[in-house]
Amino acid sequence: MKIALATDDDRGLEAVLSHHFGRCPYYVVVDVDDKEIREVKVLHSPFYGSHGEPGEVPTFIKGIGAQVIIAGGMGPKAIGFFEQFGIQAVTGVSGMVREVMKNYLNGQIEGASPCSERDLPQDIYAPEHDEASRLREEMVALRRELAKSNERLRKLEEEKGE
Repeated sequence: MKIALATDDDRGLEAVLSHHFGRCPYYVVVDVDDKEIREVKVLHSPFYGSHGEPGEVPTFIKGIGAQVIIAGGMGPKAIGFFEQFGIQAVTGVSGMVREVMKNYLNGQIEGASPCSERDLPQDIYAPEHDEASRLREEMVALRRELAKSNERLRKLEEEKGE
């Protein structure tokens, strides 16, 4: 099975999941066989900074052969396209790819509910906005730290048997 994950950086399994799949700079593509990760590839998104035309990003994901797409958020039209293509969309997830994959493969995350396009600033990904770019980089760093902290907390709780 091939799983695509929308990410904010190109660090493979250590990448941070992106909040919005259509505007993410990268997709981490994970090949899984019998719940084991066999291969990890990082692809630059050809649509970074824009959505392209309706259906282009889902068509791209279909073209790489993914059966599943995982992202923090996704609009209702995109979810509809993925349903038409027979690709399972999973949203409402955050953290590092490694942890997200573990949770997905263990059946702990599933399903997609659409986010509102109105909730997303339209220009934050435009390269000409220096302040916006800096803030975005800070958000990525904070999400990475949060993901690491969550992973550490999970390990500590496992050690204590909680």
